[in-house]
Amino acid sequence: MVVRYDYLWSREALAGRDQGKDRPACLVAASDSLANPRYVVLLPITHTPPSGETVGIEIPPKVKQAIGLDDEPSWVIISEYNIDEWPNGGLSPVPGSGGILAYGFIPPGLFATIKARFLDLAKAKKTEPVRR
Repeated sequence: MVVRYDYLWSREALAGRDQGKDRPACLVAASDSLANPRYVVLLPITHTPPSGETVGIEIPPKVKQAIGLDDEPSWVIISEYNIDEWPNGGLSPVPGSGGILAYGFIPPGLFATIKARFLDLAKAKKTEPVRR
């Protein structure tokens, strides 16, 4: 699921900030639904192409169009993530949606690729978590 979320980049957290910018983010994992509180892992979606040690997966234009994102190229960044309670105050309505908090769902094949590559990086300790 892609939600509108106050994503805090790891560089912003290191600088002492505790709030980020509302942007689309991919909810990639969640703790057990019976856990209290329940936690989720959110990956940022950005127009900035990955560079250096940043790793991202480009979202195909057809997927962006289907879930209501703009026409500019975008990437799901898989080399850093936020861990946050669910639901949380960082969620905000999608612009022009009348209060809806989610853009929609990434197709299963693309989601499986994002999740697998994210987990590979996490196991190799090549990701930067930000606990919110």
